Amino acid sequence: MKKSLRTHRQLLLQSLLVEARKTGGMTQSELAAALGKPQSFVAKYENGERRIDVIEFVDITVALGVSSADLLVRLAHSTEKSSPDGDNTTGRDE
Repeated sequence: MKKSLRTHRQLLLQSLLVEARKTGGMTQSELAAALGKPQSFVAKYENGERRIDVIEFVDITVALGVSSADLLVRLAHSTEKSSPDGDNTTGRDE
């Protein structure tokens, strides 16, 4: 499985997190403060310059007041079909 900042699923995850932040009425600076991180942390993962790990993902969703499980379900449902960039959406090597 390739690791890229520009796979279909990575871009979709970025989009879901930006949408959740904006829907919640938070700025990048406000979210960063809630996370105890610099604003550049939020800017970098939202702009695709940085990946986040699962612990960071959970911390972000908690700070945003959204369900991490719901976001993951949305991500999974949006990527059930294989994407044109060859991103393996099953999570298994085939």
